[in-house]
Amino acid sequence: MKLPRFEKGQSFWVSILPILIALYLLFSMVSISFVQGFLFLSLICWFILLFRKEQKFAFPPFFWPLIVYTALSLISSFFSVNPSESLKDCRDLLLFLIILIIYTGFTSEKAVKKTNLALLASAYISCLYALYYFIFKASPAERIEGFMGQVMTQGGLLLLFSSMALSMFLFSCERIRYLWGLGFLLSLIALALTLTRNAWVGLVVAVSIILFFYKPKTLILVPIVLGIFLTIGPQSLKKRALSIFSSEAISNRERIEFFHAGIKIIKDYPLLGTGPNTVEEVYQDSKYGLTERTKKNVHLHNNILQIGAERGIPTLLVWFTFMIWVFLSLIKLLKNKDPTLRPFTIAALSALCAISTAGLFEYNFHDSEITALFLYMITIPFSLARIQNKEQTE
Repeated sequence: MKLPRFEKGQSFWVSILPILIALYLLFSMVSISFVQGFLFLSLICWFILLFRKEQKFAFPPFFWPLIVYTALSLISSFFSVNPSESLKDCRDLLLFLIILIIYTGFTSEKAVKKTNLALLASAYISCLYALYYFIFKASPAERIEGFMGQVMTQGGLLLLFSSMALSMFLFSCERIRYLWGLGFLLSLIALALTLTRNAWVGLVVAVSIILFFYKPKTLILVPIVLGIFLTIGPQSLKKRALSIFSSEAISNRERIEFFHAGIKIIKDYPLLGTGPNTVEEVYQDSKYGLTERTKKNVHLHNNILQIGAERGIPTLLVWFTFMIWVFLSLIKLLKNKDPTLRPFTIAALSALCAISTAGLFEYNFHDSEITALFLYMITIPFSLARIQNKEQTE
């Protein structure tokens, strides 16, 4: 029995994979359960395409460090202070397969652009729900977490979407850009309602990078807007923003505690770390100097410290290699001035810098919802470039 054929002679499996990716994006800011379900179906579809030889196995060069990162994480798990917990945590390493799926999962620019609209729809749903909840249900001073159940996750997702939305609005030539612009404004409001300072700092970085590539002179808008916000903005938001610089803020003091504890743990476990997802167990020891309140946290609130402490210095260096490799690859890709490719490339670059900056104050690299969307965003420009190169050679 022959499978149905789609336009341009594509098979069912080739055509269904972008749809499954779109469904994953549609729920990326709404439901982690649906995200996991559609990612699993996407992976099965991808395997079928490889088995049927309708798709070649390929990945962008920056995927190599993640292979090493995965191997070192597994080794760290076997020597962990709690091997069963660490091995269980290693399931999240499967998220790296998103890069393989996205890189080879599209056959045309049209498919990429249509699929990306699912992310826009997801953000509208998330932001409008956040506004609805704030107006009709929220208690005074409540931090709005949207569908995520955790404000840090909501903040990280909105940060990534804001990078995509502003880039698409400023650099795309299509009419849909105005919906991206409105989505960016909605995401600003929803992000403000989370009261998530690390994401706010990341947003300033993302906007600055995007404006620099748009028109360098527009960078003057960043301090002007910040000044206006600090002058006439809502008191609760101003107080939260200014607390970033306060030595009296409890969360700031806790992060200082985490910094010292993280350094001590890395010194005690330099090669393989304590094992994935076991740092919380280790820093209960009084020798790491954490207060009882701080010990209730589940991580060190810093990507660098957390990865180094739980996986060791070699794994941390590999992670640095991955992030730098992606950064340099995107800078190189910016030489391509194609009007379709450029918005995605600048969005990915700004998202990378923003999430890295936010990651100095929060362990966001291992938040599965954030990681999944982040991997999509940094891979999609290379997928698009691959399609364009293939079309030029045919």
